[in-house]
Formats: sequence, C-alpha cells, structure tokens
Amino acid sequence: MPELPEVEVVRAGLAPAVTGARVVAVDVLDERSLTRHDPVAGDFAARLAGRRILAAVRRGKFLWLPLDSAAAADEAVVGHLGMSGQLLLRTPDHPGDDRHARVRVHLEHPEHGELRVDFIDQRTFGSLAIDPLVPTVDGEVAGYSAGITGPWARSIPSQVSHIARDPLDPAFSDVAFAEALAKRSSGIKRVLLDQGVVSGIGNIYADEALWQVRLHGEQPASSLSTRRVRELLAAVRSVLEKALAEGGTSFDAQYVNVNGASGYFAHSLNAYGRAGLPCPRCGTPMVREAFMNRSSHRCPRCQRLRMPRVGSAAATPTRARTGGTPAPR
Repeated sequence: MPELPEVEVVRAGLAPAVTGARVVAVDVLDERSLTRHDPVAGDFAARLAGRRILAAVRRGKFLWLPLDSAAAADEAVVGHLGMSGQLLLRTPDHPGDDRHARVRVHLEHPEHGELRVDFIDQRTFGSLAIDPLVPTVDGEVAGYSAGITGPWARSIPSQVSHIARDPLDPAFSDVAFAEALAKRSSGIKRVLLDQGVVSGIGNIYADEALWQVRLHGEQPASSLSTRRVRELLAAVRSVLEKALAEGGTSFDAQYVNVNGASGYFAHSLNAYGRAGLPCPRCGTPMVREAFMNRSSHRCPRCQRLRMPRVGSAAATPTRARTGGTPAPR
C-alpha cells in the first residue's frame, strides 16, 4: 500500500498541474471508486464540474485537493490510493483504453492549458470523494502543501480528521508521541502502524526504522526510554526522507508517480524483503515473521526482544518538538 513517501511523490507531481485549474468535466467509469463519497450530498461529477482546485495537500497517506467555495461550503476532493491506486497526469488526447481507469477529471489550467487526471486502480480498493472541510483540532496547518496557503489551510477533510500527523509534519509533537508510547504495552511496530498515533509510516518503513535502531518489533512500546524514542523518531524521519528522495518504493507496476515512473528506494532497503540475506550490519541471515496479516523482517542478532524489568519506569517525554524538521521536498 502506498505510504507517506509514495503519496508525497504523487502530491508533488500533481500540485503544479492542478493548482489553479478549473474542472471542465468528470467521467465516472466505475462507481466502486466512489465508495467514500456520500451520494446523499450530491452527485460526485456534478458537484466537481466547474470548480477550481486551490492546492494539493497531504497528511500521512491521504491526499486532498481543496476546492473554491464560491458555490458551496468549504470542500475538498479526498483521494486514498488503497492498494493499487494511481493518479496519472495525461494530455487530453491520451488514449482512453486503460481497462483499470475508474475516474477521469478533465482540467483547464491558466498556464498549462488542457490536461487530464486519470484515477487508475486495478484492485478498486482506492477511492475519491468530495468531503467537507473541518477545522484542525490543534489550529495548525492541516497538511503539507509546499508552501501554498489559503483560508482552507487550517481545515482538513472530515474523513481525514481522525488521522494523526506524520513525522515529517512541522506540527508533529515529539512529546505527544512519547506520551502515547508510554501508555501502550503493545509492540512498538504495532504502534508505529497505528494511524491514530502517527501516520504515513507503513510496514516497509517501520521495518527499516526498527532495523536502523536495533529494535525488535514486539518490544513493548512503553518500555522504550526517552532516548530510545528520540532515536526511533530520528530513524523514522531519516528513512522517510531517503525514500522521498528516491521516489518511493516500487516492487511492481502498481505504484508509480504521476508520469508513470517507478520509485527506486527498494534498492536501498536494509530489512524489508531481505529474508535469508545477510544483515547489512552484522551478516546474520535476516528473518521473515508473520505480523498482523502481513510480514515483518528483522535481524535476529541485532534486533533482539528485550523485555523490561518488573517495576522499570516507562518512557517519559522531556521536550517538545517545535518544528525544525524540513518538510518534504
């Protein structure tokens, strides 16, 4: 499933093409791709046609396009790529014979002219919806939009409002994250994948970050010291930023950027998908273990489970994060 790096690559590719563009027409080819859209509020295509797109914004693995509010309440088109969703930029005359095309949005941009955004989804787990914007709980900017701001900036689609901020978000709180870990006795990998605690990490990037700091995925989250929490967050950010720089992770043709190109972070993986291969750090064969209907990959020597001593203190936060981590480029 596309996670933060993959969705950010898509957002960055869409932003210059859709920001300021007017929606000329919408072709809904498969209603299954509108499962998150509320039909009671109105027909998706009818509500979108004629509207102007103000930006492309992301939080974790969710992407949304705020719309002008001249004729309606503040709203956005929310996109979730699911397992195999793609948003591809195409010229108006691009052949329309893709059997996995679900929705086509025809645009007129003041600088780039006519273009088209095709939502392609082989497995039909992804979706698009028009959703009302609601104020962010903390009053901060809702998501990353490459410096483009407006009255919508501190509002978030209602369908995304329950999703926690991601580690590359300038408004992400290290203290709140440490406090959340201190209250959870479940394994640290399970917590890293909890979108209510932190968003956008995903299975691949969790394995990579845990390998980097020599943590077993089943290590109880509450057993981590403040120092270890700080090291883990640094590793998560390092992995995500490197994946971003390399265009995300593509294991097959189902994840591509808006131009159809694959990412190449798969060549930089140290843990995920390397079962039986030597650990890049110590040479011990890596192992693959079942984990929540998916898999975990780790080094059995570097990443040993260390159960906390009875009566040991849980991790406690020591300082707040006040920004400082560069936003994705």
